[in-house]
Amino acid sequence: MKDDLENGNARTVGVRATSRKPAVITFAVVALLLAALATFQLVIKPAMIKGFLSKMVPPPATISTEISRADNWVPKLPSVGSLTAIQGIDVTAQIAGVVSAISFESGQDVVAGAKLLTLDSAVEQADLASNRATLQQTELDLKRQNDLSKKAYASEATQQAAQAKRDSAAASVQRSGALVTQKTIVAPFAGRLGIRKVELGQYVSPGSAMVTLQALDPIRVDFPVPEQELSKLKVGQIVEVAVDTFPGETFTGAIQFLDARVNLDTRTLLVRANLKNPEKKLLPGMFANISVLQDAATPRVTVPRTAITYSLFGDSVYVVKTAPSAAPAAAAASPDAAAAAAPPANSDLIAERRFVRVGDQREDRVAIVEGVAVGEQVVTSGQLKLQNGARVKVDNTAPLTPAAVRPKQ
Repeated sequence: MKDDLENGNARTVGVRATSRKPAVITFAVVALLLAALATFQLVIKPAMIKGFLSKMVPPPATISTEISRADNWVPKLPSVGSLTAIQGIDVTAQIAGVVSAISFESGQDVVAGAKLLTLDSAVEQADLASNRATLQQTELDLKRQNDLSKKAYASEATQQAAQAKRDSAAASVQRSGALVTQKTIVAPFAGRLGIRKVELGQYVSPGSAMVTLQALDPIRVDFPVPEQELSKLKVGQIVEVAVDTFPGETFTGAIQFLDARVNLDTRTLLVRANLKNPEKKLLPGMFANISVLQDAATPRVTVPRTAITYSLFGDSVYVVKTAPSAAPAAAAASPDAAAAAAPPANSDLIAERRFVRVGDQREDRVAIVEGVAVGEQVVTSGQLKLQNGARVKVDNTAPLTPAAVRPKQ
């Protein structure tokens, strides 16, 4: 019986061992499949995608270019300001009165001392006549007292009283004459009159503006300069002025005065320059773009304005270069110097991005202080499609042309 139990247990263990073999085999197969799938997804598939993408070369971007050149530019200190008259006033009346005569037209050029208008002075004329009569009587009384004093018939006090009356009468005549003169308003200096603001018969009060008078030749311009640029300024420096009213025309003058202090709010110094204005094109109040000429002309590397890409990280340009892999082949294929100097084919060109330091701007060109050399080929259009090292194709058959009037910034 004991042998039978042992045989039964042995058969049971054998059955259990036999039933576990399919499960182990199934688990091993599943594990192998998962490992193969993971290997494909994590190793083989990325390698395939990378190899596929590396073989996909994007077509070269079409761009237009221009060669950087050396221009002789005079260094300029830019600023903005306003034109003002050398002498400019509102013509007013010193005393009240009614306008009895107008002797000018709006916009007329007048000389110094020209009569502009007259106020009614009938009362003042009457006072002047009365005071003159009084003066004549006091002069007779003074003469009589002087004669009596010489003969010792009149006291010195009586003679002095007569002298005082005569002087008082003379002062009254002088005052009445001044009032009559003030009723006639004249131009204090030569200039151009503005629009008339009074009419015949109108009552004007003291201080009322009747017309403006502006001296236009010469004319001056006031403009601020940052305090860090003060060492570049001196009286007599040449100043070029441009106004929007006359595009393309430049007016020349010279610095006349430098202010005695720097503005505490803006940290700028006010500068005043005089300009010749014989044709009287420039008018007070015009906005002006000013350039203060510094030294003699110096060579500058310049590129078109459209070649500059401005950003918060710095200004940059794209320079067209020969691809590194194409350079040795081109040299081997062109052994002589003339062939080597020939421009490379479009398929061998790449765009190299360079950060630059920008200098002065003149019309449609910008000076490059650092980053580009003379004779390099810079991209002037199509930069939005580029990145550093991108393949490019140069097409200058339809280059960008500047507008006749550039839009305001």
